[in-house]
Amino acid sequence: MKRSIEGATRTKLRVAGKHLLGQALQDARLRTVRLLDHYEAALGASMTVPLEPTLNPPRWEFGHVAWFTDWWLCRNPDRALGLDANPGAFRFAARQARRGVDADALYDSSAIAHDQRWALDLPSAAETRADLTDSLADTLACLEQANDDDRGLYFFRLALFHEDMHAEAAAYMAQSLGFEPGDDVDEGHEVDNEVSKAVSIGATELAMAASEVQLGHTGPGFCFDNELGLKAMRTPAFQIDSRALSWGRYLPFIEAGGYAEPGWWDEPGWRWRCTGNHALPRYLRQGIGTPWEILQFGRWQPLDPSATAVHLNAFEAQAWCRWAGRRLPTEAEWVLAAQSSTNFTWGQAWEWTASEFRPFPGFTPHPYRDYSQPWFDGRPVLKGACSATRARMRDVQYRNFSTPDRNDIFAGFRSVAL
Repeated sequence: MKRSIEGATRTKLRVAGKHLLGQALQDARLRTVRLLDHYEAALGASMTVPLEPTLNPPRWEFGHVAWFTDWWLCRNPDRALGLDANPGAFRFAARQARRGVDADALYDSSAIAHDQRWALDLPSAAETRADLTDSLADTLACLEQANDDDRGLYFFRLALFHEDMHAEAAAYMAQSLGFEPGDDVDEGHEVDNEVSKAVSIGATELAMAASEVQLGHTGPGFCFDNELGLKAMRTPAFQIDSRALSWGRYLPFIEAGGYAEPGWWDEPGWRWRCTGNHALPRYLRQGIGTPWEILQFGRWQPLDPSATAVHLNAFEAQAWCRWAGRRLPTEAEWVLAAQSSTNFTWGQAWEWTASEFRPFPGFTPHPYRDYSQPWFDGRPVLKGACSATRARMRDVQYRNFSTPDRNDIFAGFRSVAL
């Protein structure tokens, strides 16, 4: 069922023409404004949050979305050139200049370090909401004038997917802060629940024959720069879980003392385990003689053993694999299984892989230089999607990435037999 949902939507927006793209841009902005409303209701008009590495000031987060769209669309004199655009082309002042605000000095994520964002004099929630509304109007006006081809629509598709990514990040932040972000993750949870009912706690293992798999984007339409530079990989035969690990498979590792045994962890993983409150997976608890519970958007719920295990970082995934006598799949193995088997279920959680986030041969950065290039530092690749990922973002070749300590994202893993 899940594969049919993805098959119908995951490539459509990458090749969408102006009409469908315009609808998607409006849908994305509606979601962003709805999230802003929920943040304001939960946190108050100032939307103050603590300075933490995995958070952003919400007014900065939502303002950045509008700024990014404006920077690459209505303020970009080269937007019609697509990949040939000059990223440093002169921009006129942003609309906020009319009220004495320098938007570039507030929202440029390439120039403003993470911790600096808490010290900025950010526009109010009402002003941020107005900027989002005005930005959408300008975007749609530019879209009417755009050429209806890959070159002419490149930056519109980039802005759409960038906004989807930030909406997903807002869902992570709401989970971290302990409040419901709205109905924006319900679709994914419903799919996950349907899969859970159809699959037992124990995994079905898929046998994959030795094969060659091609990583990267081919054909027309939009792609991210780290998907380019095709890489053919030969994979020996392997056996891989048909779905991401369930809590029913992960809990025995905890109950066997896995978080107290350094032998299951590599050195960086054990160092993380011993730093801070990491004696259990994030958002999990168990009282004496009581069932396991999970904290979901600020509410403790009974843990469903058949549900996909999420908020696990790469260190925890690797430790479980050592304990279970298994390993994480490589990116090539994951892609091959996803493309080859109708029984390969994905999309309930981002999935850690054993592959480092590196460029494919011949990599050339796209005009948004900071999307991939600064992060080719060995951090792991994540594959798949999660409950907060819009269906239009889901693609087998999409390469997510994160540092191995991150457990705020909706991430889990599947395993491969040794």
